Amino acid sequence: QVQLVESGGGSVQAGGSLRLSCVASGSIFRINAMGWYRQAPGKQRELVAASTSGSITNYADSVKGRFTISRDNAKNTVFLQMNSLKPEDTAVYYCNARIVLFTTAPYENTYWGQGTQVTVSS
Repeated sequence: QVQLVESGGGSVQAGGSLRLSCVASGSIFRINAMGWYRQAPGKQRELVAASTSGSITNYADSVKGRFTISRDNAKNTVFLQMNSLKPEDTAVYYCNARIVLFTTAPYENTYWGQGTQVTVSS
């Protein structure tokens, strides 16, 4: 009953910036955490950045200092500001959320967006 919709992906030259957005919709009681994962060709999906309900954030070492995760809790939205992009950042980026529904509170489920392609050229 929950849908996560990502936007903001695209192609950019190395050193450029992109801003990803993810909006969660549905019968949401509370979002305990939201984050971003990515998967490059031939690689496993990896955590890029995450934000808990307490606004605690963590980042993959490879993006620390370049990416910033933020949330608009009133709009059930998470953002990923990506600066100083590198070709190694090329991947499909997936929004992830741990959500408590009204109907199943206090139990939590994990949801995924469909993914958005980010391509960084040199």
